[in-house]
Parts: sequence; C-alpha cells; structure tokens
Amino acid sequence: MRHALGLAARAADEGEVPVGAVVVRDGEVLGEGWNRPIAAHDPTAHAEIQALRAAAAHVGNYRLTGAELYVTLEPCPMCAGAIVHARIARVNYGAADPKGGACGSVFDLLPSDARFNHRTTCEGGVLAAACGDLLRGFFAARRRGQTA
Repeated sequence: MRHALGLAARAADEGEVPVGAVVVRDGEVLGEGWNRPIAAHDPTAHAEIQALRAAAAHVGNYRLTGAELYVTLEPCPMCAGAIVHARIARVNYGAADPKGGACGSVFDLLPSDARFNHRTTCEGGVLAAACGDLLRGFFAARRRGQTA
C-alpha cells in the first residue's frame, strides 16, 4: 500500500485526484497506475484501470488470476467490473469511498454479488489514515484555490 500511496502522490502532483494502485502476484509488482483522467482525456483512466492494463500487458494476458490489487481508495463500480473481468483474487484498499465505493460503502459488488462469475475478496482500511489524509489534503487545497 505504501507503493500505491507514492503513486497517489504522483497523481496529486499532476493535478489529478490522488489515487494510486498496484497489482501484485507472488511478491512481484505486475503493474501500477495513478489517476489520469484529466491528463489522458479519458474518463476510464482511474488508477485501478491503469494498473490492470499495465499488469495485463506485462504478463501478456488480461486474466490476472491469483493477483492482488492494492489501491488507496475503495474502487468504484466501473473499476469493480474491470477487477472481476481481470480475475483479481483480492482487493486491498485504504480509504472508503462514501460517495461511490463498490466494496460495501455504497455498492456491494465486491465480493458479495453472486451474479458475477468470479469472486474477489476485499479488505478495506489498509493504511486508511494515510490514504484519507492525502485525499482530504488534496481537496482542502482545491477549496482554498491552490493546486495540489
């Protein structure tokens, strides 16, 4: 998660909402990403999607069976769908997202929606204080009219 926090800080430095993500399997980092929707002009360029794309390219397969995703903010429904399609085994997230989280905060897509053909377990609260502080600081600076 500390690696994901560093990537989230990079997103903030680029003026993006500070979310970072890392895909790991058997102790090896397969892919990483940070929020880039503004820079990429792409509404799907969330940190999780960036990390999944990098990991899939790295292993030469979109299925990332047995891999874990570490992300600083609870995934949204779009990212939850991609996580299921990638066959991620486990999601470890930092801060809960009370406005759009898909791991139980708002939606309960991971892990409990039995309609999916793959189950992904979730654990929230991993370095939650640090993840939440980064997000709160970013938005506080925005409200004051400062850049991140």
